[in-house]
Amino acid sequence: MEDLFTSEENEQIQSQIRDKYRKVSLNPGGFFNYPTGRAGLEILGYDPSFTSDLPDEVSQFYCGVGNPFSMGKIKEGETVLDLGCGVGIDAVFAAKIVGSKGKVFGVDLVPEMLDRAKKNVQILGIANVSFIEGSAEKLDFPKDSFHSVISNGAINLIPDKKRAIAEVFRVLKPNGRFMVADQVLTDRIEKDLKARISTWFQ
Repeated sequence: MEDLFTSEENEQIQSQIRDKYRKVSLNPGGFFNYPTGRAGLEILGYDPSFTSDLPDEVSQFYCGVGNPFSMGKIKEGETVLDLGCGVGIDAVFAAKIVGSKGKVFGVDLVPEMLDRAKKNVQILGIANVSFIEGSAEKLDFPKDSFHSVISNGAINLIPDKKRAIAEVFRVLKPNGRFMVADQVLTDRIEKDLKARISTWFQ
């Protein structure tokens, strides 16, 4: 598969992502044009049985753009991947659904977000979630590993979306489910590639 960006351009984009989300891991307030924290969870229609007993010290870090669980069902005992898991709140909800016989893996590019995710599962006492630092463009899992892949507000950040989607379908089991909540561009795309890279979040 032909690379969309040079290695230097890809690193520039990833550096911007790490810089922004390093700050988000401390406090998501002010970084997004939509509700975050508990208000975001309520507006997006998450199951109240999961959100009502979520401590404020965990819920305050939620910054998803949608509710991937509204796209389909995850079943008890399944293995789930949360792609671009951030602080792990969707991974936590998935872990509650799959139960002790299931397993959830969260992958994210930003170490500080993963540190926050690990603290969150420790606070909640959840044992069936693991977090891994990595890129969606090269997932470190064997073929046919997951019953479901969920993603919330991450695909839009990925430089090579075609490669990332190919990776998702590689690691999904036959008849697996890919449930995505994300943002879409409704304005024109900047034609100049350098300008597009320098304004990746705008």
